[in-house]
Amino acid sequence: MTLTKPGTRPGVGRPSRERAQQRHEELLDCALGVFLDHGFDRATIDGIAAAAGMAKRTIYARYADKAALFEAAVQRAVDRWIIPVDTLREVETQDLEETLVAIARIRLESYTSPAGIALQRILNAEGYRFPDLYRLAFEQGTVPALRLIADMLSRHAAMGSVQLEDPEVLAGAFLSITVGGPATGVMWGVVLDPDVLDHRIRTCVRVFLDGVRPR
Repeated sequence: MTLTKPGTRPGVGRPSRERAQQRHEELLDCALGVFLDHGFDRATIDGIAAAAGMAKRTIYARYADKAALFEAAVQRAVDRWIIPVDTLREVETQDLEETLVAIARIRLESYTSPAGIALQRILNAEGYRFPDLYRLAFEQGTVPALRLIADMLSRHAAMGSVQLEDPEVLAGAFLSITVGGPATGVMWGVVLDPDVLDHRIRTCVRVFLDGVRPR
């Protein structure tokens, strides 16, 4: 069966590279949805093929088995969730407090986005079976942010505005107190009022800075 966009006539021959890539991404998105709905054990290639409107042989031409497709679907989810480091770097100013508030907002928005929630759900459900996926998400999505924040704190320490011994540990603590709690709440269905959330972020940033400022 030839798949075409609505309102277009079937083409002749193989699809363009762009269309093939689009269909591949649609497959991975559909696969992730099926894995989320049914879990890895009960999800089937038949069900994924039906959801994607694609023949099983087309899927098997790319992926040897269900596990390989699952890992590719999670990688796709990680790719959609990742915030480019440049996005975080662009909000940096000389005001450390406002910079940290801005970074926390961006990170929390990413975690509580549909892509972020889907990624957390699939990692929590299947991470025991695919432990390398936790490492993948952490190394690709969190480590760059930790390094950027640690470098920022180190530069402010060199200017004397903060005191610290292990900037990477403190960067992790910062993300935990400003992002970790609310992100977990959203995953469990908690609805966050934007004004309350902004107040919480600012309060947590002040508490964090109170702990690292010179005494």
